[in-house]
Amino acid sequence: MRCPSCGQESPAGFRFCGSCGAALPESEAPREVRKTVTVVFCDLTDSTTLGDTTDPEAVRGTMRSYYDEMRRILERHGGTVEKFIGDAVMAVFGVPVSHEDDALRAVRAAWEMRAAIPGLGLAARIGVNTGRVVAGEGDTLVTGDAVNVAARLEQAAEAGDVLIGAETRRLVRDAVRVEAVDVVAKGKAEPVQAFRLLDLDLEAEAIARRFETPLVGRSAEVQQLRHAFERTIREQRCHLFTLLGSAGVGKSRLVAEVLASIDATVLEGRCLDYGDGITFWPIVSILKQIGERANAALGVVVSGGTLPNEVPWTVRTLLEEVASERPLIVVFDDVQWGEDTFLDLVDHVADLSRGAPILLVCIARPDLLEKRPGWAGGKLNATTILLEPLTADECSELISVHGDVADDVRARILTAADGNPLFVEEIVALVHEFGDVRIPSTVHALLQARIDQLAGDERAVVERGAVEGEVFHRGAVAELSRPHEVDPQLVGLVRKELIRPTPPTLAGEQAYRFRHLLVRDAAYDALPKATRAELHERFADWLAEHARDLIELDEVVGYHLEQAAGYHRELGEPREELAAEAGERLAAAGRRAAERGDLPAALKLVGRGVSLLPHGPARDAAFLDRFALLMRARLDDDLQAAFDELARSEDEHLRMHGRLARAHLEIEAGKPVDEADDRLVLEATELFERDGDDRGLAATAFLKASLSWLRSNAAGTVEAMDAYEAHNANAGTIDLGATGNFLGFGPFVWGPFTIDEVRRRIAHLPPDAYPRLIVENVVAQREGRYDDAVAGAERLVEIMSELGLPALVVAPMNARAELLRDAGRHDEALTAYEELIGMHEQLGQSSYLSTCLIEYGELRYLRGELEEAERLAIEGETLGDPQDLINFSRGRRLRALIAADRGDDESAMALAKDALDYAFRTDFPSEHGGAHEALGHVHRRAGRTAEARAAYEEAAAIWRRYGWTAATARVDGLLVEL
Repeated sequence: MRCPSCGQESPAGFRFCGSCGAALPESEAPREVRKTVTVVFCDLTDSTTLGDTTDPEAVRGTMRSYYDEMRRILERHGGTVEKFIGDAVMAVFGVPVSHEDDALRAVRAAWEMRAAIPGLGLAARIGVNTGRVVAGEGDTLVTGDAVNVAARLEQAAEAGDVLIGAETRRLVRDAVRVEAVDVVAKGKAEPVQAFRLLDLDLEAEAIARRFETPLVGRSAEVQQLRHAFERTIREQRCHLFTLLGSAGVGKSRLVAEVLASIDATVLEGRCLDYGDGITFWPIVSILKQIGERANAALGVVVSGGTLPNEVPWTVRTLLEEVASERPLIVVFDDVQWGEDTFLDLVDHVADLSRGAPILLVCIARPDLLEKRPGWAGGKLNATTILLEPLTADECSELISVHGDVADDVRARILTAADGNPLFVEEIVALVHEFGDVRIPSTVHALLQARIDQLAGDERAVVERGAVEGEVFHRGAVAELSRPHEVDPQLVGLVRKELIRPTPPTLAGEQAYRFRHLLVRDAAYDALPKATRAELHERFADWLAEHARDLIELDEVVGYHLEQAAGYHRELGEPREELAAEAGERLAAAGRRAAERGDLPAALKLVGRGVSLLPHGPARDAAFLDRFALLMRARLDDDLQAAFDELARSEDEHLRMHGRLARAHLEIEAGKPVDEADDRLVLEATELFERDGDDRGLAATAFLKASLSWLRSNAAGTVEAMDAYEAHNANAGTIDLGATGNFLGFGPFVWGPFTIDEVRRRIAHLPPDAYPRLIVENVVAQREGRYDDAVAGAERLVEIMSELGLPALVVAPMNARAELLRDAGRHDEALTAYEELIGMHEQLGQSSYLSTCLIEYGELRYLRGELEEAERLAIEGETLGDPQDLINFSRGRRLRALIAADRGDDESAMALAKDALDYAFRTDFPSEHGGAHEALGHVHRRAGRTAEARAAYEEAAAIWRRYGWTAATARVDGLLVEL
């Protein structure tokens, strides 16, 4: 027990400190910890023969000497003898207190024991193994597979041999000479890899990995970063600078050094180290730093706006605005933890930003290149550098930054650090704290040693902070540490440079950040799984109460509940209610990710939710959410598996959802619409209405809307979409299928609605919503404001292209081509139609392509190219679906005009009547007016003036009724000519 006054250790049971006399706190039951230790097993060989041939008193003396000598050797090297079992000795290195070189100490002890045993007239075999165990704090008893493997190695060794496990060998590899041995161990499916110890360098030190530390040197790298910034100013464009390096090599300090001396606006965000989605956490951080003018962009990021992938475009344009006032540097740290959607956003800004000096600095471990092998590849405006280890002179300089040490200590630190600044920092911290340096064998061993040597209350605070993550809040630690105080411990941990204050994520809180992520990992790893489960659950409860405004609350709470449920399951004590709550939280987070257009995060989060939820309504809802997301993502293997699960389901509602979705896919693939689709809609409606299933009725209405639209029935489509939205609202589910879908606005563009009616129907949409912009553009076309309409269409094409949404580019591309044609800008329209046709072919949209070809034929007709126009009309009619009535209406109409111009009155009249018949089988006013106008043209060419006037007057009435100002004026002009 450590004295709170002087820090001196006292034996358990003491009421007062043996050093200063201060009262000691009442002892509690030893808590369990998880830690890495090295176990040594030693057992005599042929000891039975010794008992048969030697006097019992002599045997007793020999064995006493054996036990005493083994204990002396083990304890001299820092080991703890746990027990003697007959002829066997078991010792543990790492309890009660860890040392950074425990594995090396254990191997040295084993080598010395091997040499000492023959001198006692005995023979023995020894096994040494390193691994994770559970130990009682202050106890010597350890449990875990590492103990079992050490025993198996000892049993497999020959007399006089020392066998060491693979992990032990890795930690001492520069100090030993070994040969590989495969050990067949009881209870193991595969042979255990082991190594026979052949020789040992008693002077060798343990090996250390790399870690983080303050910046020293790095002049070349600093210049590279400065030059990148200067280039952004010179070229007035974005530059992506990626700084790679292992943990502890000094990446963040290098960037901070440069930023301190540059005149620029600096925004900083970091990627969180846990969870499938907190995708936009670093983006929210930088937007908050911008201030009030970023509120609109923050709203888009939080809500996702009205379109998928709108977030990257919104963020880029805002950064360009900020950079237009003053050069801008945006630093993203821990990018290796970033979700794919976030990395795509960085790519988007780097690739498309123009006209403003923006330096994107991405700090990452080399793991980033495993996740994104092509990161920054092929970009001319990108620089990637790897931060190499420091030189010996630089490490020596760094040691001096942290205070003077003796020359021999300096030499040992330099040997262990091997150029990694973090090793220097951590080892020097141990020297200043404890007056002794113990050379770490690995980063984990080093940190375990530091954490092990904290006072119990400080260690408890570190561990509870680690449950929240690399950044943690005082309130959470206080809650998890009740009834103990935490403020003195937090101050002490800051002083010991294990943590440092940092800006809080939660309002009204104090926050701290582990100086290094691996410090957090080491503290967390020390917690037993049962304790982790309890603390994760308690933290989730605290967070739900104190972070209600947190954007990603469900995702973060869901993660911690997921962790708690997972540990309970691993311990054979499943908590189904905990797993269910975690699943519901993650599924809710996934639905919000889908709303903001973050499809990858949504799929991950909802998928995790489905895996946690028990069978029942909540899982069914989450499964259908995931299914809808898979339908949008078109992940064929996962989608097929989902279809299979729906088909196997005992729930007829789920089976029907699968059938409705299958019908959607078949129609998209070109299957003609037939009576079987109508029967499916009726069957689904009857099923879902019978059971009051609004979600099912929404899915049914969506298929019904698709069928109506393919049959050129705009009013029926609107009616079905109204039902779809109403059922969705009643079900409380989000619109996972129709965001940006043509069904949401197409009927208002072409259907039997006046301009006032159209504007009323879209009044609830935000001013910049995609459907609203499309409809407003068509209104401008109807009113003859061609310049406004063309500009609006071109803006939409640009936005959708930048957002990477080809499926949503085609509508404004089509509008642009048609507007240019109607405005008389035929050369520009020609280019626009050729580009549009290529886009339809690329997307495999045969239905839309067929109509586009006929419209293109209309342009060629206006240019006097009658043969090409006729060919395009016939090709469009042939390519379209038999129920795609608009193609036959427009195709026959165009062919009627051509026949009339050629003087073939009979053919022209037959084609015009066909066109009129097809037109009025739709409810599209544009088709009705166009067909009457074509009929008037045929009569006029044939000299039938009265019939022509009647047809033109009918056309003019239709155009006028629905607000087609330009078309009305055109027909009125024809009437004047007559």
